[in-house]
Amino acid sequence: MKTLLTIEEFEKISGKSKKEIFSLCKEKKLKCKKSDGIIYIEAENTNQIVPLNEIEIVNSNDIAKKTLATFLNMHEKVLMSKDETIESLKDENRFLKESIYSLQEIYEEAKITIQRLQKQLEITQDELEFCRKKYKLMWGRVLKKESEK
Repeated sequence: MKTLLTIEEFEKISGKSKKEIFSLCKEKKLKCKKSDGIIYIEAENTNQIVPLNEIEIVNSNDIAKKTLATFLNMHEKVLMSKDETIESLKDENRFLKESIYSLQEIYEEAKITIQRLQKQLEITQDELEFCRKKYKLMWGRVLKKESEK
């Protein structure tokens, strides 16, 4: 005995949109039948699209079981998306932590370079001042000798 489901029922059970269901029908991955203007989908051989236990629940034709299966399926999807979100946030945090460590290292290297350059500047300024004094002394003596002659 074949179990036929309307597109709306199949959409609720499988979690697929109508567009996806129509494309699966066109690709002949789902068996579809049209009767009295309503499109029905055969529930057998849809294990790849809908988990087997949900198909068995549909075959039992118990509305409470169908509803419970739908809720369980939705809950499972929410848990999966929650886990994916947590994992992506952990990855983002790891990336940000590594970025901060890299920036700290660059900052420390820049700080050391600035200190070294400041020290070199001080040494160069001292040498320049020494050369100015030497220049003044040397040319001052030369001018005194010339004026004495």
